Amino acid sequence: MSVACLRVRAVCRAVVHGRYFSRTSAVNMSAKVGDSLPEVDLFEDTPDNKVNTKDAFTKGKHIIFGVPGAFTPGCSKTHLPGYVEDSEKLKAKGISSVTCVSVNDPFVMQAWGENQKAAGKVRMLADTCGDFTNKLGLTLDAAAILGNARCKRFAMVVNDGKIEKLNVEPDGTGLTCSLSTSLYEEL
Repeated sequence: MSVACLRVRAVCRAVVHGRYFSRTSAVNMSAKVGDSLPEVDLFEDTPDNKVNTKDAFTKGKHIIFGVPGAFTPGCSKTHLPGYVEDSEKLKAKGISSVTCVSVNDPFVMQAWGENQKAAGKVRMLADTCGDFTNKLGLTLDAAAILGNARCKRFAMVVNDGKIEKLNVEPDGTGLTCSLSTSLYEEL
C-alpha cells in the first residue's frame, strides 16, 4: 500500500471511549472560502495522465464537485447528470470548466464519464488515494459501505486558484446544496 493511501486511512475516524476523533483534525481542517486550492496530482483516464490542480485551476473560474463514488446511485442518477445537463448554462455564467472528482481509480472515472456522456461537458478526475480530498478536509469515512475513505459530497467555485464558493452537504452524502441547480442559482 502506498504512503499516500496510508495517509488517507489515517484520516478515517477511530472510536475512543464512545466518541469519534479524527486523527488528523488539527492538520486537516476543512477548506473554506478564500483558501487557495491545494496542489495535488489527480488522474484523467489513465495513471500516466497526471493533472496538477495548480496547473488546471489557477487561471479562470472553475466548478469542482466531489462525489463519494463513481457508479453509486445518487452520483449516477442525480449529481453527475445534473452537471452534464447544465454544463452549457454554467459556462454561459463565466465558468471555464466543470470537473468531477472522486476517490476512485482513473479507469473507473473514465468509464463512468463515458456511461454518463460527460465528454466535453464534465472533466472526470480520479483522486486515487484521496490526497486532494484529504487536503481539503472533506474525507468521508465510508469504509463500512464503500470499502475505504471517500470524498464528502461538495461543490465549489474556484476563481484563479482560490476557493470562491464552497457548498458541502451537511451529512457528507446528501443531494441538496452541492447539486448543479443549487450552485447555478448562487452564481
